[in-house]
This record gives sequence, structure tokens and C-alpha cells, in this order.
Amino acid sequence: MTQDYLIHLVNVGLQSVQEYLALHVLLCLIPAFFLAGAIASLFSKESVLKYFGASTPKYISYSVAAVSGCLLAVCSCTVLPLFAGIYKRGAGIGPATTFLFSAPAINILAIVYTAKILGYDIGAARAVGAILLSVIIGLIMHAVYEKNNGGHNGIKTFNSEEHAHTVQLFLLLLAILVIPEIIKSWIYLALVEIPLIAITVYLSFKWYSKEERESWMQETWFLVKMIAPLLLVGVFFAGILVELLPSEIVVKYVGGGNLLSYLIASVAAALMYFSTLTEVPIISALTLLGMAKGPALSMLLAGPALSLPSMIVINRIMGIQKGLSYIGLVVVMAMISGIAFDYYIL
Repeated sequence: MTQDYLIHLVNVGLQSVQEYLALHVLLCLIPAFFLAGAIASLFSKESVLKYFGASTPKYISYSVAAVSGCLLAVCSCTVLPLFAGIYKRGAGIGPATTFLFSAPAINILAIVYTAKILGYDIGAARAVGAILLSVIIGLIMHAVYEKNNGGHNGIKTFNSEEHAHTVQLFLLLLAILVIPEIIKSWIYLALVEIPLIAITVYLSFKWYSKEERESWMQETWFLVKMIAPLLLVGVFFAGILVELLPSEIVVKYVGGGNLLSYLIASVAAALMYFSTLTEVPIISALTLLGMAKGPALSMLLAGPALSLPSMIVINRIMGIQKGLSYIGLVVVMAMISGIAFDYYIL
């Protein structure tokens, strides 16, 4: 490998980081970190355990976790601060990993876009598959690890009762995160987002004490320090990986219906980074070049849920053993879904 080519790869990695920062930091990651910090510091532990705790009835915790991402237009990396927040707050590992898988996979924008571009059969299969797989993965993680999971040591909770304005603050922060995915015009977006952010800041000072606000900022900064550096390193190497693994090579191995094609599709998608909605045009291009629908579905399920950057962070949040177990489950379940789609649905 020549020096010029190495320099080219480094430039590709740096360009990937630059594009990621331009597309995600201002409108995606920063709101996500503030929302996650609020969940971890201002929300009482009881409010999280009410829906995601290990003692909560499974039909409640897993149902809420599996569908709670419908309105969140988040990618595999943007969801990490939210996952870290609820997991640190005491959520059971089963519902937490169900949320981790489902949130980037089933947002309404992605499902509708998939149906329009790739066909309503794949769109429906992606929606149903993401919900079912998230629950299955969560239940397996619960069965293997929950008995040894113990309690998560969270930061100070200021009230045993839920703060009176917690729900309102959550909705405001959620709106700041979601609105950029709905309004694409920068002019109209600024007219909505700037006043909304100003209102949120004003109400935060009105509703919360200085100690609560400082705790919120400290928790947000802790999540930024823990996640952001690894995220950027992962994005850098993911960009190089995409350069080294051109789409023509992928198509060569996923055009058929053999078992290896589903495995390659799942692993390749898990390693690549797909920002929200970008997986659809990429996979659409691959299908036009000959990719079968089953491997395409495997990529749609594994890609948004994982990426090389997110794998690094997931292992840090959950630990190596749990992280690798989750990653393996996502790849295997995505592969099985692709096989089922080709052989039992078509």
C-alpha cells in the first residue's frame, strides 16, 4: 500500500468525520446529549423503573421499549446517549437493549421512506421485524444477564417523587430533537427551533434549582466525554472501511439467496455507518445492482441498529461481554429475518 494511498485513506476518514460533524452535531447529537443528561439527572429513578425496570411486567416494559422509538429520528450513534441515560438510571438490561435496537430501526420517517423507495413489502417487513427482533433480543439479554446485573449506580436524584415539570421538559427536548427531521427548510427550521430552544432554556431556569441545573449539565458533559471521542474515532475508521469495501464487492456476495449472502449482508451493514434515512438510498442502489430482497432486509435491520462507532461505545457502556452478546444477537437475528423474508414470505 503506497504512501499516497494511505494519505488518501486518512483524508477519506477525516472527510467522514467532517461530514458527520456537519450533519449530526448541531441538530442531532447535542439535543440527544442534553435529553440523555436530563433523563439521567432530573428524572427520578422510579420514573424509569416504572416502564423499563427489571421488576416491571414484561408486557409493559418491552412493549414501551419496542415502540418508543417511533417518533425518534435517531441513528445507531445518536441513540447511544439516550440508551446510556436510561440504562444508568436503572433500566433492566432487557428493556434497555430492546430500546437500543428499536429506536433507530422503527422511526416513522425511516419506515415510510423505506416503503416508498424499496417497496411496501420490505417497508412492512422492516417495521414488524424491528419490533419483534427488539423484543427477542431484549428477552435473551434479560435471560442471560439480568440475574447478575445488579443495580446501576446513578447520580443523585433530587426528589423521590417525579418533578412536577419533568414531562414538560422531556417533551420540549424531544421536540428539539425531532423537528429537524420534519422541517427541512433552514429558514422555517430556524423560525421554529430558535424560539423553542429559548423557551426551553427559560423554563429550565424557572422550573429547576441551580443544583438541579448543574447536575443536568454535569451529567450531559459526562456523557459527551464518554461517548463523543469514541464516536468520532469510529466514524473515521468506518469511512475508511467503506472506501476499502466498495459496493460492487458487497453486491458480488449478496446477490444470491445462499446462507453466506445473508451473513455478509448483516455483518457488512453492522460495520458500516448509516445516518438516519441514508441506509435506504444506499441499499436501493445495491438492489438495483442485483442484491436480493432478503439480504436487503438483513441490511435494513442490522445497519441502523449497529455501526462500527456504536459498537465501540456499546461495549464501553455495557461492558465487553454484554456488548459483544448484543452485537452478535443483532447480526444473527437480522440474518434470520432476511432468510425468513425470502423463503417464507415471498
